[in-house]
Amino acid sequence: MQVIGICRFSYLGLGGFQVEHDDLDARAAFLYDPARMEERFRSFETLTLPPLRAQTDPDFTLLIVTGDSLPAPYMQRLRALVAHLPQAVIQTRAPAKHRQVMQEAINSVRRLDKAPCLQFRMDDDDAVARVYVERLRGAAEDLRKLSRDHRHIAIDFNQGYIVGAGPGGLSATPTQRPYTTAALALMFKPSVKLSVMNFAHEKLPRMMPTVTFTGEDMLLRGHNDFNDSRQKPGVKPVRLTPLDAAQEDLFRQVYNVDADHVRRVYSGAQASD
Repeated sequence: MQVIGICRFSYLGLGGFQVEHDDLDARAAFLYDPARMEERFRSFETLTLPPLRAQTDPDFTLLIVTGDSLPAPYMQRLRALVAHLPQAVIQTRAPAKHRQVMQEAINSVRRLDKAPCLQFRMDDDDAVARVYVERLRGAAEDLRKLSRDHRHIAIDFNQGYIVGAGPGGLSATPTQRPYTTAALALMFKPSVKLSVMNFAHEKLPRMMPTVTFTGEDMLLRGHNDFNDSRQKPGVKPVRLTPLDAAQEDLFRQVYNVDADHVRRVYSGAQASD
């Protein structure tokens, strides 16, 4: 079964954000603001990419979708970051309706075979455990019989951490919230050309069978000032606690996320601001 992960990297499109903008120029100004882009690159480098490089099952595709207007220095930096991740595919897309663009992008890398397709979505500050692809493929094999009668099934790994990164390292709080990206995946029948981006993740139980796995740390949900979900007023703050040495070791083992690497990247970037 093919496994595809999709990550939108500051894609300039129509829709797809909880906070709307007056026009594409206003959205571009927000997306490409230097402070925001610096934060995006820091989190992408230190949180998102390390566990993908260390997957125990390396048979997956990471599709990175960005806008065709992404400034050239940012594109060069993005390509450099994924140069040693052979599973990564970067696509640039013109502004258009968000869900349609993402569906077309995923289907462009999808194999047309007789096996179900497994798809997960992640932001550029999210991460999955090193064993995620292995666990996802194993769960999907167990669900093959159920999948014959359903167009799509949600496979939900709900346990992990909300995490923040900075010059001091990592801070986090445990989470077991159901249907949280990035460790949430959809299993599609071969004939279905919809994508994981066609569905609002919190509404999945209304649309299809879902299976939730808990008890094993499987996800990191990034938390910072530039989260789209935190731009609206009245958002409840999340209290994060700095990791101690034992927790930092756990993050290295489970996610291949190194707090020392975080400190170096964030301190270096901060010093150059």
